[in-house]
Amino acid sequence: MSDNITITGLVVTEPRHIVTSESLAISSFRLASTQRRFDRSTQKWIDGDTNWYTITAFRNLAAHVSASVHKGERVLVTGRLRIREWQTDERAGTTVDIEADAIGHDLAWGTSSYSRAVSALAASGAESEASSPANESTEAGIDEGTDRGSADEAAEDAESIDSAGKKNELAGLPF
Repeated sequence: MSDNITITGLVVTEPRHIVTSESLAISSFRLASTQRRFDRSTQKWIDGDTNWYTITAFRNLAAHVSASVHKGERVLVTGRLRIREWQTDERAGTTVDIEADAIGHDLAWGTSSYSRAVSALAASGAESEASSPANESTEAGIDEGTDRGSADEAAEDAESIDSAGKKNELAGLPF
């Protein structure tokens, strides 16, 4: 049986990203989640115990975590809970892991900007469309029926080209 869990917490290690010899992308990081409660008698927030989790993401989610999540950020994680007992000669303990299905920034603590990743298949289709003669006018920034001469519009076009380049960096990852 698999227990699903959703938690919020603070990323306490920079995500570690690897790609296995079988081309499987894996990212992992440690997450601290502290329960807080409001004490009405003192009119203050009191921190409870801190729970520590190892978060692991695979495939596309791993690549996106590597590019988007950093130490010190607050995130939400949804995934499958795994509790493992371990023992060495001197010590014994319990490890709590979460195999992530989804990870995102906790917007209760700040803002975030979403950028959709382009898959390798979609990127190759877009390249073949862009090279067709029918699309030459739109590639050059000429949009029939509108005036595209302002500096603001040129800056917007440059930003969208730059953002497409960043998305294509992820599309080239082998998974």
